[in-house]
Amino acid sequence: MWLWLQTVLVPLVRLYLCGAKVLLYQMFNRSFTLPALPKQNGRVAIVTGGTRGMGFETARHLASLGMHVIIAGNEREEGTAAVRKIDEEGIEGKAEFVFMDLTSLKSVRQFVQTFTDRGLPLHVLVNNAGTMLVPEGQTEDGFEFHFGLNYLGHFLLTNLLLDLLKRSGRLGCCSRIVNTSSATHYAGVLDMDDLNKRLCYSSHGAYSQSKLALVLFTYYLQEQLTAGGFPLTVNAVDPGMVDTALYNNLWSLAQALKKPVAKILFRTPAEGASTAIYTAAASEMEGVGGCYLYNGQKTQSLDVSYNSELQAKLWKKSCELVGLQES
Repeated sequence: MWLWLQTVLVPLVRLYLCGAKVLLYQMFNRSFTLPALPKQNGRVAIVTGGTRGMGFETARHLASLGMHVIIAGNEREEGTAAVRKIDEEGIEGKAEFVFMDLTSLKSVRQFVQTFTDRGLPLHVLVNNAGTMLVPEGQTEDGFEFHFGLNYLGHFLLTNLLLDLLKRSGRLGCCSRIVNTSSATHYAGVLDMDDLNKRLCYSSHGAYSQSKLALVLFTYYLQEQLTAGGFPLTVNAVDPGMVDTALYNNLWSLAQALKKPVAKILFRTPAEGASTAIYTAAASEMEGVGGCYLYNGQKTQSLDVSYNSELQAKLWKKSCELVGLQES
């Protein structure tokens, strides 16, 4: 009983309290408005989960600035439709869809191989794809679904593309990595002894943990990049509560309660994407890394996310899980 309270009920309450705080903020504060952004002609971006929602809005906006945007996702029909929609806008840049399933480490590796074989540079990586509050399940490689898709897939993707990102940047025009986290990371608890939530499963706890892991990953990676003097920055962004398909996994009562609230208080996908777009392209973010941004502003993340020992432990464990040599 105590284990259930601690691992199931407490994460649920913590997550919904986080949500209530975000809604309260959004009730009294307008969404961040993007400033005029510089043209990005000649720059190449990868946006995961770019077929719909915030990912699509991010890909669309970056392409409108002149970028060559690769939309990486696991829905081929959605991907084709997304590219067609962007092309119909008569943008300066270019959009294309390339298949990648973040729940499969093999698929991530194949995507990176396919991309690097083309000889393109890579200036922006937006790790946007994610899932939320799905029932207990495992990825192809046996990882808890939220942890595998939201975090480990992006961890592997980023590391496999890291050398290319470093080579593509230069001083005064750095390459950029943008990790989409969430206010739910404030409710997250990283259990290094049970990252896959095998002891007692909670979808709320698993989701919050995956978003906290992304913040820890962001800070640790930026430390390594700064120490090496590389022209590459990494930041985490929080889109707020956005009306997207992520909420389709809520249980029926929560779904019913969410609909009227969403119409009034939730951000649109374009509004939710604005901070990620700003972080990926704004002149003000040139050379700025290791930040957590919410509503266009640098914000304090959860206290434990700044724990360098925990960051290092997670990095080492993540390398082991995805089969990378720790650098």
